[in-house]
Amino acid sequence: MTEDEIWRVVHERRLSVADLLDDLGPEEWDRPTLCAEWRVRDVAAHLTQQQLTVRDELKMLALWRGSVENMTRDAARRKARSASPAQLVAELRATAASRRHTVGVTQLECLIDLLVHEQDIALPLGRRREMPTTAAAVAATRVLTMRFPPPLPSVRGMAGVRLVATDVAWTHGAGPVVEGPMAALLLVCAGRTVALPELSGPGADRLRGNRS
Repeated sequence: MTEDEIWRVVHERRLSVADLLDDLGPEEWDRPTLCAEWRVRDVAAHLTQQQLTVRDELKMLALWRGSVENMTRDAARRKARSASPAQLVAELRATAASRRHTVGVTQLECLIDLLVHEQDIALPLGRRREMPTTAAAVAATRVLTMRFPPPLPSVRGMAGVRLVATDVAWTHGAGPVVEGPMAALLLVCAGRTVALPELSGPGADRLRGNRS
């Protein structure tokens, strides 16, 4: 995908997430997501924070709590407390077409966040959201090859298997084959074990064992 194509998908997914959130009832905003210790409103708030400036990041660092993960979660929780659901949705829509991104990351991290976090919200609520396969392939390649920002802990579990998508021309790695839809492969690469039942092949049991 070209940079323009990636940004077009980012734009589309921001609007898709906004549509999903618009359809939720008040109680659903406080439901847990696939992200441990993150409610729907926390993930929604996090997705409004894809365009942080150096000043914004320095403010977050001033509240450092031992890890980037804790800092990011706490920043999202603060935003979720200070903004109503309607305000969070409005902000997502207002910034949907923006090509700004947080200092230190690229448009690919924006893409990964949107593709994965949309499912983090939707799946526990029983909502079905289609993921664009080509964009998911680009995102998965980035997840598996990134050096900075630091790779996700789940990436270590992908070593020693060959991932093969069944709905788009994409493969990665070497070893026993793991086959499945591209969306499920991306979610598993990002540590979402809920997608493991969608995978098959001689390497799939290894992945399940790594997470047991």
